[in-house]
Amino acid sequence: MNTDDVPILRGQAGWLAIESAYANTIAGVDPDDQPTINELLKQWRRHYTRNTLRTSYYLAHYRYKGIAYSIPPAMKALAKPMIGWPNKAVRALADLSVFEGIDAPETLQTQVDDLVAANTFGVKIQQAIVSAYTHGCSFMTISGDDDDIRITPRAADWSSAIWDWGNDRIGAAMTIRDKDKDGYITRFDVWLPGKVYLCRRNSGTWQAERIETGFDRPTVVPIVSDQQLYRPLGSSRITRPLMALTDLGLRTLVRMEATAEFYAAPRIWFLGANKGQVSPDTWGSIVSVINGIPAGRNGEKPELRQLTQASMQPHSDMLKTVALMVSSETDIPVNDLGITMDNPASAEAMAEAERKLSRTADRQNKRFGESIKSILAMALAAQGADEADIRQLRPIWAPTKEASDAARADWYQKVASTNPAFADSDVGLSRAGLTWDEIAAHRAYEKQQRTQNAIDELRAKIATAKTDTQEAAANGQQQPAAEQPQPGAA
Repeated sequence: MNTDDVPILRGQAGWLAIESAYANTIAGVDPDDQPTINELLKQWRRHYTRNTLRTSYYLAHYRYKGIAYSIPPAMKALAKPMIGWPNKAVRALADLSVFEGIDAPETLQTQVDDLVAANTFGVKIQQAIVSAYTHGCSFMTISGDDDDIRITPRAADWSSAIWDWGNDRIGAAMTIRDKDKDGYITRFDVWLPGKVYLCRRNSGTWQAERIETGFDRPTVVPIVSDQQLYRPLGSSRITRPLMALTDLGLRTLVRMEATAEFYAAPRIWFLGANKGQVSPDTWGSIVSVINGIPAGRNGEKPELRQLTQASMQPHSDMLKTVALMVSSETDIPVNDLGITMDNPASAEAMAEAERKLSRTADRQNKRFGESIKSILAMALAAQGADEADIRQLRPIWAPTKEASDAARADWYQKVASTNPAFADSDVGLSRAGLTWDEIAAHRAYEKQQRTQNAIDELRAKIATAKTDTQEAAANGQQQPAAEQPQPGAA
């Protein structure tokens, strides 16, 4: 791909200089590992421009690609990105992946909650998902020691990986950590089985610090969008057809604006008038209240003709057609793309259109869940957690399909009447509409109530026992008096 397609990103915060991604010799690196590092840098150089292009479309920094004769050069220079369909394609699906927590065995739950909270995992996994939908994949790295485990999201445009086809996982990975003001890479990390190289450029030479991990695989887990056999690291939601349709939509809007500019003022022709009879101040003539042109020498009167403004209908029809194609490409309802159709869709049709996207989100959440389990498995294993408990981890996602409170209440009532145990379970409560935090708060309240009831019951028993003791003592004092002989008894 031609690098001139994305020069607008040069000099921005995330831009990197491709020519700086060479490190043929790194002090401190095992000679057997140097070829792998070279291949990782080569992979990054090969994919960086395409990744940057997708970033430019996501951020609406793409260039206007118009036909030379369609609009005047002055208007072409003013044409700016005004269509955010690529961003919509990414965020519409990413917003359906709402991570709520991890369900773990009771012996491991506190440790998992502490690990998730210490790394703000909910925020980081959402960032990784957005990046994965933008570039096809992102990465989560696990580093540190058992006292300070760090889980860090990495974007694909600052990373590269080599796929291990034999073990069906990442065989090696590289993540860029820092750059200078000119975009030259100054630090990057290489993740290999059993070790990590922390590479730093120092006075023009590369040096590395080696850290042993104790794992037989790189401590890197990919977050993948639409993983396939031929694409193990996924594919972007910002597809080539979507980028082409975005360019087509922008050209349509620019042509529409150019047409509107030409006809913003009345287009007037005078037939039978010479140039000297028309004022050079054309705008003044348009806004003047009274205008006139004298008759010719032979008494001929100039004839005024006003051109009819060109219709915007062809442009708007074409924009609707483009939006329909974008909807087909992304599974986003056309109404969400800023287009209102002449015949509004029914509620059932709109629900079905949204369901297409939610089905994709359900499938992706299962895949993301497997990645999350792999991430936490390595982090917990580094802390010495039990392997049998680790296998029972279950990521919790918010429902992707919206349902009304009335529908949820009706469903819950019917289930509770036939299966009370399921209705009171965490799964049943989640289906009733409670979030994971709300369920946890509900369980804590139940536990508090049970504890309070137990205390009240114990107090009642103590009070009853005390009363019985007092009554027994009172009866014991009265019994001898009842046995004394009465006066006059024989």
